[in-house]
Amino acid sequence: MSNLIYITNMSLDGYIEDENGAFDWGNPEDVHPVITDLVRPVGTHLYGRRLYETMAYWDAAIESYPPEHRDFARVWQNAEKIVFSRMLTAVAARNTRVERDFDANAIRKLKREAERDSIIGGAELAGLAIDAGLVDESHLFVHPVVLGGGKPAFRAGVRRNLELLDTRRFRTGVIHAHYRFAALPYFSSK
Repeated sequence: MSNLIYITNMSLDGYIEDENGAFDWGNPEDVHPVITDLVRPVGTHLYGRRLYETMAYWDAAIESYPPEHRDFARVWQNAEKIVFSRMLTAVAARNTRVERDFDANAIRKLKREAERDSIIGGAELAGLAIDAGLVDESHLFVHPVVLGGGKPAFRAGVRRNLELLDTRRFRTGVIHAHYRFAALPYFSSK
């Protein structure tokens, strides 16, 4: 059985974007190579519409990116992408399909049948998967900034026990915390 992994950048106070929807407050260059290594073995990326539209940037010709970003672009382009959206009717990025609704049973089937792990991105979509007990691990990149509001990395009401597997500190003060989600039913928002 493969794992479903939630990877996100967040502020020290737990937000993935500020009150205006911006996420330009992070230190992406510091963590970019580490995130590339984390997604390299992944077979499928699960996205909400908004994150997919941001990530579709990586679907251009490899040569159009700075040399230090080309490896990530290759990795991203090769992975299967599933976008959960009721608004999108089509997607332009290669290896991408749209699903209208989040179906926990379909994700369970994907986890059972996939040879490679999957990642889930977007706090709202990840929240649904966490509620359903589908997320196995999380990689949180905590940036040294307090935003005071915005979109939280975890939905209100979600309560789960986590086991810390590893940490890493970057020169810019970013902290990478790798957690394993405890199996349900210890704490559940249901």
